[in-house]
Amino acid sequence: MKYDFENFNKRFNSGSGKWNEAKSFGVKESDDIIPFSVADMEFSTAPEIIEGLKQKIETTILGYENPTPEYLETVCNWLKVRHNWNAKPEWILPSHGIVDAFFTAVKTYTNEGDGVMLMTPVYYPMYTAIKSTKRVLVDNKLIYNDGKYEIDFDDFERKAADKNTKMLILCSPHNPCGRVFTRQELSRIAEICLKNNVFVVSDEIHFDLIMPGHTHTVFASLSDDVADNCIVCTAPSKTFNLAGLQTSNIFIPNPEHREKFLNALKLSNPNPKCNLLGYFACEIAYKNCSQWLDEALNVINTNKNIIENFVKQEFPEIKITPLEGTYLMWLNCRGLSIGKNFKELERINHEEAKLFFDEGYIFGEQGEGFERWNIACPTRYINDALERMKKTYRKY
Repeated sequence: MKYDFENFNKRFNSGSGKWNEAKSFGVKESDDIIPFSVADMEFSTAPEIIEGLKQKIETTILGYENPTPEYLETVCNWLKVRHNWNAKPEWILPSHGIVDAFFTAVKTYTNEGDGVMLMTPVYYPMYTAIKSTKRVLVDNKLIYNDGKYEIDFDDFERKAADKNTKMLILCSPHNPCGRVFTRQELSRIAEICLKNNVFVVSDEIHFDLIMPGHTHTVFASLSDDVADNCIVCTAPSKTFNLAGLQTSNIFIPNPEHREKFLNALKLSNPNPKCNLLGYFACEIAYKNCSQWLDEALNVINTNKNIIENFVKQEFPEIKITPLEGTYLMWLNCRGLSIGKNFKELERINHEEAKLFFDEGYIFGEQGEGFERWNIACPTRYINDALERMKKTYRKY
């Protein structure tokens, strides 16, 4: 292995919310315990990015800048090479983050009182994007069947046919369920949405984080008609752990939709652009860090297998949803005696086991009794956490 995925800088007192939470429950740096909640990695940044940014800082004036033609071509080339999608540079609009983008999209393409569909349980800011803008949540609950999630297409089609349903926010790959939807599933979603004039906002922030045996399909790549009826939200932030640089690439193939989105951006920011260093980091990563990503995925897959094998042997009552994409494992702990009260499970994890997951209930009512485990970290911390889990849960 070329890169070091064992050593990294801990983030106590750095402003990291998840590290501050662990500290609030008595975790000290000497304890060598890390949190597994908020979805950023506990890996050292790829050295190519660090060295490239140093060189840029030494040779560049940090003034007002827009994305360069080379930047836009680099982003499109990444989509071509990694995802077989022939995106065009003029489709890209800047956004500080994908959450910002889907909030903007809701306000751009729907009106107050319109219905916006989510496939739940799902990433919690999506609920806020609907409720805070006075839109109506259209809840298409995923079918949970023997530990796996499937799309309820009968319900989806019925709700899409409702004249008040104007938009679908698609989480693909799905967070927290870890599904990588097949091309056939996405094609059916697209067909139903086109038939019923439902606009699609496809959040694909985890699109590079795919486990062996699965393939991600960019929603807009399905057909020209589908591309005309959607926007695709991408970023290097999850892939290369660059969220703090606040740089996302929003693809809007339809020029009218693109102009509407840009005009909406200007209501809150008259001159919308991203962080200059974020542009630099994204370009460096997409040009030079494919091997770093491949090695990171190997570590994540190893961690996944370790957890699955441990839980199967020690806690068969816990059902793990197969992780197809993202680095976020989704554990159903309802079968545990301590999992029947999800608030008590949270207390035991924090206070006794010193385990800091994202609690399932924040992703919606269907997530009660689940835990979302961020496994993008050195493997030794996975092993240590499992031993703490075993020691603590056995008491109950």
